[in-house]
Formats: sequence, C-alpha cells, structure tokens
Amino acid sequence: MSKYLAALDQGTTSSRAVIFTETGELISSFNKEFPQHYPKPGWVEHDPHDILDSQISALREAVSLSGVNPADIAAIGITNQRETTFLWNRNTGECVGNAIVWQCRRTSQMVDQLVADGCSDMIREKTGLVPDAYFSGTKLKWLLDYYNLQEKAENGELCFGTVDSFLCWHMLEGRPHVTDATNACRTMLFNLHTQDWDDDLLKLLGIPRTCLPKVVDSSGLIGMLDPAILGRAIPVTAIAGDQHASLFGQACLKKGDIKNTYGTGCFMLMNTGDKPVMSQNGLLTTMAWRIGGKPTYALEGSVFMGGATIQWLRDELKIIDHAAETETLATSIPGTGGVYLVPAFTGLGAPWWDMYSRGTLIGMTRGTGRAHIARAALEAIAYQSADLMDAMAADCGKRPEMLQVDGGASANSFLMQFQADITAIPVVRPRVLETTALGAALLAGLGAGVYTSLEETAKGWQKDLEFTPRMDEATRKMNLRGWHKAVERAKDWARD
Repeated sequence: MSKYLAALDQGTTSSRAVIFTETGELISSFNKEFPQHYPKPGWVEHDPHDILDSQISALREAVSLSGVNPADIAAIGITNQRETTFLWNRNTGECVGNAIVWQCRRTSQMVDQLVADGCSDMIREKTGLVPDAYFSGTKLKWLLDYYNLQEKAENGELCFGTVDSFLCWHMLEGRPHVTDATNACRTMLFNLHTQDWDDDLLKLLGIPRTCLPKVVDSSGLIGMLDPAILGRAIPVTAIAGDQHASLFGQACLKKGDIKNTYGTGCFMLMNTGDKPVMSQNGLLTTMAWRIGGKPTYALEGSVFMGGATIQWLRDELKIIDHAAETETLATSIPGTGGVYLVPAFTGLGAPWWDMYSRGTLIGMTRGTGRAHIARAALEAIAYQSADLMDAMAADCGKRPEMLQVDGGASANSFLMQFQADITAIPVVRPRVLETTALGAALLAGLGAGVYTSLEETAKGWQKDLEFTPRMDEATRKMNLRGWHKAVERAKDWARD
C-alpha cells in the first residue's frame, strides 16, 4: 500500500511542493520563488512559464529531499492561488500574453460599468460575489478584447483557466481541461445554485462557453501525472483553491468552523454547511468544497495585502532583510506611537470593496522609525482580519469561539498575539503550518481511497499553540477607532 501523499501548492509569489505521510506528518517541502511583473500601476502579471517550471521543479526537489520512492506516492493534490487568469492555445499550449494575477486592477473600469448597468444584484445572487476586478471573468474578457480573440475562442481554439486548469493541462496525461468547483466559483461566471457555468453571466461578459473548462469535484480522480515528471504516472485526485484547501486542512468540517490563512493575502473562511449564506456585510458567499457531487458552502472575507505587506517592507522600503525581523522590531517598542499603515496597494477587499483605495502610512512624527513602521505593518494585517471577523459575526449572529490560523505569517507570534487581542477571542495555531498543502493532500487521499470518510481526514490536524486575549477592552476599542479612521483616509484615493 502506498504510504505518502504529495501536494502541489502554487502560490502568488512561489510554487511549493510538500510530501506528507497518510497521517499528516510533513516529510519534506520545497519552495521556489518566481518574479512578479508590474507593467503599469495597479497591474500585476505572471509569466506562465515561470509558474509551470517552478511547480515542476518544486515537486521534483520535494520528492528528492524526502527520499520517498515515487512508486510509494498514493496520490497528488493540487491547490492554487485563485482568480489568476490564463488563456492558451488548445493545440500548442502557448499562452496569450502573461497571466493576469488576482491582485491586478486593470479591469476596474469594466467592473464600474457592470455596476452602472445595474448588474450587481444578478451577479451577487448567482455567484455570491461582489462585482470586482479581483475575479477572473473580467480578466478573461480583457484578454479576449485586447488580443482580438473572440472568434478563436468561439471556435474552440483557446482554453481559459485558472492556475489549477493550467497545471492540469500541462502536467497530466491527455491534457484534461478541467477546474474544480472551488476555483470555478471565483470567476464571476459560475452559478452556485446550479453548480455550472451560467449562461446569463457568459452573455453579459461575452464569454464563449467553448473556452471554459469542465467543472469537477474537489476530490476524485482527475487524471495521471505525466510520467516524464517523476518517472511514474501518479494519480492526481484533488483540486482546490488555496483557501478552500486550507479550510479542509484545518479540519473545519462542521458548520460554524472558521479559519484565517496568512499568506500573500489573508483569507478568512467559515463553513456554513450545505446551504449558501448570502452576506449582508460585504463578505462573499463561496464554495467550501464539492465532494461526491455534494456542495459545501462558506462565507469568505479577503485581505489583499497580508504577507505581501511584509514583502513590501523588505523589497521596496528595504527596512528589513528577512520577514522574521518584523517580530523583533515590533517587540522592541511598546506600540506604534499612533502610526497606522493601511496596505491598500491594490485596493481594499472585504468588507470595504474599494478598488480605488491606495496604501496609506499615517500618524507619523519626527520620532517615527523603522520599528514603528514594521509594527504598524503587522498590526495592519490583524486589523484587516478583525474587520472580516466582525462582518462574519454580524452575518451569522454570533462571534466564533476561536480562530484557527495557518500560513507563513502565522509563525509570527507577535502577530498572532495581537490578532487574539484585537479580536478578543483565542487564536489557535496548528503543528503543521502548511495547512493549505495539507488540505490538498488530505483531499487527494480521500479521492484515492486512502481515507474512507471526511472524519478520518481530520486526524491530520494537531494543535500547537493557543494565544489568548490580553488587551483590555478600552485599549482594544481605541486601537480599532484609530485603524478605521486611517482606512477612511485611504478610501477612494485613486479614482479619477
């Protein structure tokens, strides 16, 4: 019996591969960063070759480091940055230009027109999404228009896909053109209720159905890995968007379970069971996963700049050399001295949904230094997540009892303690922080028959640390007032 599971975790700034035992123990991991491209202000792109090459390289390296024989890998799961949009030639596999990344704002005016035309309610009702340049639908429309490819798309010569589709087409035997329900629901083209592409939405954006992938379950056989990659055709038995895989990896299998992932962005999801809950407070209604044809739904809030804020400190401001330095700097001072950073570099997500807000550093005095800015950056991540939790609590009628956390920045204990303080609930960090990859591996194990039930997959989650709130209520409310005041300054800045 094969003993190992592999996860491909294709992220916004790097591609990762992780090898797990069937009990959820991490055996090896390899991460490979790739360049980000910013051709114009507010535009973000990826070179498709960088995505594919880095992911294949990461998988090979992770297997090599593990010492595991590929013949002992029972299955592979794929999890990925969502909404990032690829368009490629069905015959050659070559992409039309670079991929348009989820952070990209180039279609803001297109979204404005949809809103002006009164389409918001229809989009919201069908997809659970707020019209925004974040999602894939307008990105695909932009590619078809910019490169004059409508006719080729209608003739079936082109394939649209998010990262999962692109990897499956290029890494699996037979080049399957597929996506799963968790990725499809992020396109603004997928109907949550019918679980299929929606003809009204396709017509609205002029998207031919012929270029869209087949929507499959999140767990189940997708195809076989090209043997040229690892020397063996291993079953690929799961696809899930990164936040959905994280929810699964955190064993948030019951209605009301909630997690927050601290990656490039921060993403809070709450399992809402087998019925979609339509938010009244700026959150998204989305898929949790679809298994055996049965959908499970979630509420989601998105923070566009989480770990990416720390990368900005490192790469642009150059006030740190490594992300870990922020914790040392933050704890070297008692507070920010009234400094707030609103990292709205690509707009604000939930619950604000302001495409035209921009980054704001406010409250500085002559005594402000790098430690204050670093601490303000970490606190901003927690403040944004607290806003999501408040919205979620308002939608569901009660605050959750605890928040489960994962992702790279959750290793920062200052950030986790401040998150507990500013939300006033315990924050629980698991032993394995690679929860997104773990979720993909567990879904793959379920799809390959390694596990016989959802409950059996939950054994892969183990608690590490719990951070309990220590901040008094008056201080918490004062800090939040200052944060919301700063957010108001950042809103609507880039509108003409």
